[in-house]
Amino acid sequence: MLKRSEKEVIIADLKKDLDGAKAVFLTNLIGISSNDAVALRKEIRETNGKVVVTRNTLFQKAAVGTYAEKLLSTLKGPSALAFAFDDAAAIAKCLKKAGDTFELVQLKGGFLEGKELSMAEVKQLADLPSRDQMLGTLLATFNAPVSAFARVIEAIREKKEKGELAV
Repeated sequence: MLKRSEKEVIIADLKKDLDGAKAVFLTNLIGISSNDAVALRKEIRETNGKVVVTRNTLFQKAAVGTYAEKLLSTLKGPSALAFAFDDAAAIAKCLKKAGDTFELVQLKGGFLEGKELSMAEVKQLADLPSRDQMLGTLLATFNAPVSAFARVIEAIREKKEKGELAV
């Protein structure tokens, strides 16, 4: 049984996480072994996220006065919150993968920068490429014209050396 002071600390931490997170996802971790839960938490932690499992009443008290109040006020059954402090798509992807692996684990809703997401939007977010993949694609797009120009210059130089190109 938690003491009042312990509950207040948990509520304060949850409020701080709700305020500091770019995205919050409501899920459950039912039907998942402790080893798999630890692996999921580690994967989420590596992408600058956090998973919290506690009593629904503590979630509800922490959400009072926040954007998440509506969603968290009606919680029933075991619930967990996953916080994304950096890359929301990576956290959604981790949770979706866990849901695919374990039938009973499912996404129930979410928020992105304070805006409530529908289940379709949460799934779209989970299907996005990771931040690193998007940055790599952007970098390749920026480098493409320069690379093409360098290849053309090199081809001209080679033809000039072979005498195939008149100056």
